[in-house]
Amino acid sequence: MAKAKQKITKVIPEETIIRKIFVFRKHKVMLDFDLADLYNIKTKVLNQAVKRNIARFPTDFMFRLTTKEWQSIRSHFVTASDKPVMRSQNETASQKKRNITQTPYTFTEQGVAMLSGVVNSDKAVKMNVAIMRAFVEIRRAVMNHKSIAGKLKSLEERLGEHDAQLNKIYDAIENLLDKKVGEEKWQERRRIGFKQK
Repeated sequence: MAKAKQKITKVIPEETIIRKIFVFRKHKVMLDFDLADLYNIKTKVLNQAVKRNIARFPTDFMFRLTTKEWQSIRSHFVTASDKPVMRSQNETASQKKRNITQTPYTFTEQGVAMLSGVVNSDKAVKMNVAIMRAFVEIRRAVMNHKSIAGKLKSLEERLGEHDAQLNKIYDAIENLLDKKVGEEKWQERRRIGFKQK
């Protein structure tokens, strides 16, 4: 009986979570319906919990997308189509039921962390841990990218310096060769005048 009562929670791959993280207003954010889907609750329930605890969510933790921002993200997945054939694989069940007159809320990394205190369920706690790991992985990837970009820039600068130095060396070698050719021509010239024995 105890085994029957235990809920089997499937592990969601980190890549799946990372694909649900977007950048808006220079923040990495997750959309309310994606979070609700990960927590296995309705978007409406998530947003009601947030509204009951709105003091925990200042604008740098949570904000509503503008219509323009929402349109740009909707182009990634078809949501308002009546044709089921056109629906994207990325579309979630809660997104299909979404009130299309309102734009979604977005939660920054800090906002997602704050959600762990608002949405109290075992699934939500486990998903928050996975989501925090995904944010950390993104930050690590960005830092590696910046580090590699910095090293490449340094290498380009050094190569630029070497190019200038190599050009000077080539010029010096050309001058020496020109001088040597001039001396050889002087030695091999046809001599005029008297020859002494």
